[in-house]
Amino acid sequence: MVRWPLLWARRGEAAAALLSRYRGSLAPGRGCSSSSSGSRGPDMDELLRRTVAALPPYESRGISPALREGPSQEFVDFYRALETDGRAALLTKLAADYGADHGLVSQLCGQVTEGRDVDALLQAEARLRYSLTPRYKLLIGHICRLEGGVKFLVDLRADILQLLQSQSADSPQLREMNGILKMLLSDWFSVGFLNLERITWHSSCDLLQKISMYEAVHPVRNWVDIKRRVGPYRRCYVFTHNAMPREPLVVLHVALTDDIAKNIQAIVQYGPSPERSEDVNKITTAIFYSISTSQQGLQGVELGNYLIKRVVKELQGEFPHMKKFSSLSPIPGFTTWLLEILQIKEGKSNQIFTELEYKEIQDAIEGPVLETLKRLLSTNEWVRSDKLVRALEMPLMRLCAWYLYGEKHHGAALNPVANFHLQNGAVLWRLNWLADVSPRGLSSSSGMMANYRYFLEDTNHNSIQYLRSRHIEASEQILSLAAQCQKSSKL
Repeated sequence: MVRWPLLWARRGEAAAALLSRYRGSLAPGRGCSSSSSGSRGPDMDELLRRTVAALPPYESRGISPALREGPSQEFVDFYRALETDGRAALLTKLAADYGADHGLVSQLCGQVTEGRDVDALLQAEARLRYSLTPRYKLLIGHICRLEGGVKFLVDLRADILQLLQSQSADSPQLREMNGILKMLLSDWFSVGFLNLERITWHSSCDLLQKISMYEAVHPVRNWVDIKRRVGPYRRCYVFTHNAMPREPLVVLHVALTDDIAKNIQAIVQYGPSPERSEDVNKITTAIFYSISTSQQGLQGVELGNYLIKRVVKELQGEFPHMKKFSSLSPIPGFTTWLLEILQIKEGKSNQIFTELEYKEIQDAIEGPVLETLKRLLSTNEWVRSDKLVRALEMPLMRLCAWYLYGEKHHGAALNPVANFHLQNGAVLWRLNWLADVSPRGLSSSSGMMANYRYFLEDTNHNSIQYLRSRHIEASEQILSLAAQCQKSSKL
């Protein structure tokens, strides 16, 4: 069963009453399961007929539609009262039965292709565009006007995304609904409508709690930890939206240092005391060490890159002498990729390690080298052996450089964090060995982290080059390691 990650809204009395009103004669336990059309039943059909208005005639397109707060709120309350299967069934039915009128679209397509004068052609095209509007888009437009309606739609899209990940529930109509919602949310959450806020220890308690809860990169352990992360030599910024007050959309944590950091524990565990005052003269560098999207329903809506650019301007205003801007980023997926490479190259160790490296690894472990190494990497036990750590440093750094620089998906960097920073115009600048020895860091990145450095005068050019030709700007360290890997590992 799909587990819905967001907003199990509390079932108020009105919602419960509404649900029981529509369930009618459905047998207990059947609910609104998507397993049979009968169990979706008259309750759901009746609700959709009542709440989803027909597309007005083309001739009345310029007239503002009548407000439908009652039916729209009815839909919201009904949806919130459903459980997982019921939500899946309702979304599937809404997408399939209340989309565009395909017959009318087909008819208008024929009119567009007829050879006529320009004025008639433009008229036909306008009618065709209008006819492509799904009926449920009108419902979305009414819901967004409700108090809390935008937040509801963000969470609704999170449910759709979760549903689409279930192969059995995937459908063209659901994909289309997801695309329409994404387009609308991209417009509503464009950068001009967002508010930049700095979070401090004096921010509201509920906001600090949400910042802690949404932290997806380096989990917050306690209140002392969050106090350190918003205290001296640290900055925390969020984007908010007026339609979702007190809800951080994306969160960026920054460390203020005198050089580019190469170890995350020094930032999140052993940072300066929350009571310490800042020495402005020692602050020359900003390290973006965590960026987290808090709303899954805004996946694919560009927020993080704009947040970094806005924060850079804020920091330049506060510290005019600040010259260095860099991330200290995890490398999620590297360990999984590495284990796959070891599996593929089983019996061909000379395509992964040099003869000397293989001998050093063999001396550090007992048993078959590649099989034992895969087990140690899978369980993070390899870091307990100093000898093995030294033996693995060069080959793993080499492989990781290739993973970030050479492994591609549709021409872009395979690693999502690398792709994010490269799209922003950063340079793949440095790999750091044993930069994150937390269980999460070892499991996902084999303990390594990367610095993506932002040279402000070059970011626009680098971004254009990457987006157009997928060219990755990288330092000599990265290029040298990647070249060695391509030569010795035969990837």
